[in-house]
Amino acid sequence: MSPGGTGPTTLAQLGEFALIAELVRDLPASDDVLLGPGDDGAVLDVGGSVVVSTDVLVEGVHFRRDWSGPADVGRKAVAVNVADVEAMGARPQGIVVGFSAPGDTEVRWVLDLAAGLRAECDAARVNLLGGDTTRGRDVTLSVTALGTLDGRAPVRRDGARPGDELAVVGRLGWAAAGLLVLSRGFRSPRAVVDVQRVPQVPYGQGAVAARAGATSMVDVSDGLLADLGHVARASGVVIDVRTGAVAIDEPLQTVGAATRVDPLLLVLTGGEDHALAATFPPGRVPPGWTVIGAVGARQDDGPGVTVDGAPFAGVPGFDHFRPGARR
Repeated sequence: MSPGGTGPTTLAQLGEFALIAELVRDLPASDDVLLGPGDDGAVLDVGGSVVVSTDVLVEGVHFRRDWSGPADVGRKAVAVNVADVEAMGARPQGIVVGFSAPGDTEVRWVLDLAAGLRAECDAARVNLLGGDTTRGRDVTLSVTALGTLDGRAPVRRDGARPGDELAVVGRLGWAAAGLLVLSRGFRSPRAVVDVQRVPQVPYGQGAVAARAGATSMVDVSDGLLADLGHVARASGVVIDVRTGAVAIDEPLQTVGAATRVDPLLLVLTGGEDHALAATFPPGRVPPGWTVIGAVGARQDDGPGVTVDGAPFAGVPGFDHFRPGARR
């Protein structure tokens, strides 16, 4: 198990229960945790309604080991799940992790992944509560995140109303630009590659939006237009994105020039940034958020999302089961 080779070096040699002992060793816990790893389940003091969300990360679909180090994979697994709890306006509290891997996986790789899990838990201010391990064909992580609303109502997707302002916080298009670069065999600009490997979730902003009176909110995971489409359909409105208000950051311009891909397309349809998009009554957008559009009344046969007042002609985002879909 040790880097010097004095102990087991693969999961098959180490064994399941020794691995679990390593993964949960000296886990920190906040006052919200009444019972941590070691029993059949963890116990949280949530003080009210609980928000629960689950995501699965599969090797070859959500990450590649030749593109991302184990700590990156661990951090990403936390980030993408906590972002969903943030999108409900909740305060994330803890996660549990299901992990599978082939028996010949190096123990050092798994321990580095666990270090990434812990590092991102620290960044997100959540507790790693435990989970399960098993043998599998590929490396897979299933993470369930839990959070508390602290007495507030959840911010749902069906609350947007005509007259609301559309605003975002976090980066848009960076992860898609990083994927584009990596797919072509390059590793720069480093800034977008890093965001593709580890999303930079605007932690804490979900609760900020809720306190400011957000009427709806969504985690931008599959593309801005695609995810706004969920809000528009649930709310029965049309959401118009104004491209003049959308920032095209310098790294995106660099990638666009090198690949001949319109950087605006990356911003509008690129996924995996895990920014937050929300609608607010006029004048209620909190500091740090950027207004990029507005909500209007939807016609019976009209589109749910428009760009500068017109329907978007392309594919609005990622769908795992669309023919030919790939990250």
